[in-house]
Amino acid sequence: MIALPRPCLCLVTDRRAVNPDARTVRDELLALESLLDDAIDAGIDLIQIRERGLEAVVLRDLVVRTVARAKLTTTRVLVNDRADMAVAAGAHGVHVRGDGPPGVSVRELVGTAMLIGRSIHDPAETADDADYFVFGTVFRTASKPADAPVAGLDALAEAVRRSTAPVLAIGGVTPDRAPACRQAGAAGVAAIGVFLPFGRSASALGPGAAVAAFRAAWNLRT
Repeated sequence: MIALPRPCLCLVTDRRAVNPDARTVRDELLALESLLDDAIDAGIDLIQIRERGLEAVVLRDLVVRTVARAKLTTTRVLVNDRADMAVAAGAHGVHVRGDGPPGVSVRELVGTAMLIGRSIHDPAETADDADYFVFGTVFRTASKPADAPVAGLDALAEAVRRSTAPVLAIGGVTPDRAPACRQAGAAGVAAIGVFLPFGRSASALGPGAAVAAFRAAWNLRT
C-alpha cells in the first residue's frame, strides 16, 4: 500500500466553480490550470481531476499538463473514474466512485505503482483494495442540497476504525473543522470549495491560503 503524508490535503477540481463566468471550455481550463499551479506551488498533496463532460482528448491533455507541472514536487495527480486515462496520461493514480469497479479490478489495470482512491459514504465500504478512502459528507455543505444526508464525525470515526487504509474527510471541511476531523482519526481532508479563488464562495480561501490554514489548524486541539 502506498503511503500518504499526514495530514494529506486533496484538492478536488471543478472547473465551472473556479470560473463560473467563463464562456468557453478553454477559458474554464485556463482558470483551472492557474488554480492548480498555485496549489502545486503551495504544496498540495493530491489533486483529483474530476472533470466530467470533457472530451477524452481534452481531459488527457489537461492531465498531462498537470502531471508535468507537478514533476519534481511532492504533489500527486489522480484522474477521477478513468483508469485508462490515468495510465495513458502518466498520472500518479485513479480515484473511483463508491459504486465504481472494485479495487482489485482497478489494480489489474493500473498496476501496483499507482495510487487508488475511493469515495465512500458508509463505514462498511472500507472493505476494498484501495490506498486511501475519501469519506463524506461529514459536514453540511453548500454544494449539496439542504436536505442531503450528512454522515457526521461519528461516522467518520467509524470509517477510520474499520479501514486499514487512510481515510480523508470531505464535505463542508474547512480549516476550523480540520482539528475535529483529526480527532476522529482522519488522515487528512479533501475539498473543492475552500480551495477556490478567494471570495468565490463563503469558504473560499484560494489554494495557497487554504493549504497553509489547513496545515496550521491540523495541529490545533479541539
